Amino acid sequence: MDKMIAFCGIICTECPAFLATQKDDDDIRKKTADIWSKQFNAEIKHEDINCDGCLSEGGQIFNYCRVCEIRKCGFEKGVENCAYCDDYTCEKLEKFINNVPEAKATLEKIRKNL
Repeated sequence: MDKMIAFCGIICTECPAFLATQKDDDDIRKKTADIWSKQFNAEIKHEDINCDGCLSEGGQIFNYCRVCEIRKCGFEKGVENCAYCDDYTCEKLEKFINNVPEAKATLEKIRKNL
């Protein structure tokens, strides 16, 4: 499977929510819900762990993705991901990628090769 890179730089095809959905694996869903509940200090249920990737317009997406401003902006601008945006890095993205260094590294690598 090719890598699916979200607008923000997260590699969807490596995300446990994506993997659990593609494998239809409730064990991965439960483990992911437990980890994310602690990590984000939120109640996340295993049945919420369903996602076909952030770039999916018709499939399932994780609850947060429905309100993600970066995702919304990416679709509005019609870019492959934020690395391709003329406004890289904007304030919305900057706040996010400063806390997710692997996403920042992914976008920086893409930008370097443009």
